[in-house]
Amino acid sequence: MHTPEQTILGARLHRRMVARSPHEPHRTATPLELLFDLVFVGAVAQAAEGLHHAIANGHALEGLGGYAMVFFAIWWAWMNFSWFASAYDSDDVPYRLAVFVQIAGALIFASGVAAMLESRTPNRAIIGGYVVMRFALVAQWLRAAASDPDHRATALRYAIGVALVQVAWVSMMRVPEWWIPGFLILAACELAVPAWAERARMTTWHPHHIAERYGLFTLIVLGESIVSATMAMRAALSSGQELAALVPIAVGGLLIAFVMWWVYFDWPPDDLLTSLSKALVWGYGHYFVFASAAAVGAGLAVAVGQSTHEASISSVTAGYAVAWPVAIFLMSLWFLHDRPEYRRTRAFGPAVAILVLLTPLSGQAVPLIGALLSLMVAVKFVVMRA
Repeated sequence: MHTPEQTILGARLHRRMVARSPHEPHRTATPLELLFDLVFVGAVAQAAEGLHHAIANGHALEGLGGYAMVFFAIWWAWMNFSWFASAYDSDDVPYRLAVFVQIAGALIFASGVAAMLESRTPNRAIIGGYVVMRFALVAQWLRAAASDPDHRATALRYAIGVALVQVAWVSMMRVPEWWIPGFLILAACELAVPAWAERARMTTWHPHHIAERYGLFTLIVLGESIVSATMAMRAALSSGQELAALVPIAVGGLLIAFVMWWVYFDWPPDDLLTSLSKALVWGYGHYFVFASAAAVGAGLAVAVGQSTHEASISSVTAGYAVAWPVAIFLMSLWFLHDRPEYRRTRAFGPAVAILVLLTPLSGQAVPLIGALLSLMVAVKFVVMRA
């Protein structure tokens, strides 16, 4: 009887890709996974910066549309890599080279983000980088199909489904006038592939590992929010703006980011991933968690620009640039992280989200949102321990 560690070692020596055990102890993110995450930092930063400029220039709706599409590609490529790695991370030379190709695709993709957000149409870098990432994953699934007879049908379904959708993405370049409906249709097809493939036989993803991977990416997008706000304040100060005007935004923004971290990591979520349907809802629902967390940084940058009169928008509009993503973040966690232990504080998420959406009317949205979120955490702490 071989231990899981011996099985994995044997697979590495013989260049086989075996399914990892979902009960493997001490399963944590690997250095290669962390490197893969860091590559996506650039793409997330470009998307948030594009949203910031769109709102500051009075094109909020157009900017949100482009941001939603770009972030879908970022999130989906990252998510597919993470779930595959949870089940089949053999960490041998072929696996590492395939991940290298995915990293190269992510860099190509990131180089086209700014141009797409400005033109609101796809370009060769966006489509090309995305397809490179996805076809590298197809190669991984074909290798899994050849090495793991028990999950061959599932792996082949993944490979076929992902490949067909990538052909469709490339075809969309020929009909740019159909880009918006085409995107919606193909995004739905992308989302359908895992649900279809996993019904053949569920892959052996590791709940604790998946929860940790999602937590790490949450930290990345929260970090981008802090960096975005910091860069905006530094630019304002270097242009001679008064520090006093920026202190409330700085304090409020820091409180917002800290409380968002607090409420996300309040309880380990791996025990929520008990079935395929729950895992799909939880995994897919994180699109709104990640996208809203990154958008908070764009909103804070907008608030700085409005406060220093560099953005030609009202204080109410600038306030909603922060309030909406914070409210979406709270509602997403309220839905995804529901558990019996929260029954006494269940209403806090929706109630605070509504109050957050009222703060822009005051003209001081950022410090008020920070205060509301801090009060929510304090009251929740008292109630949970009463």
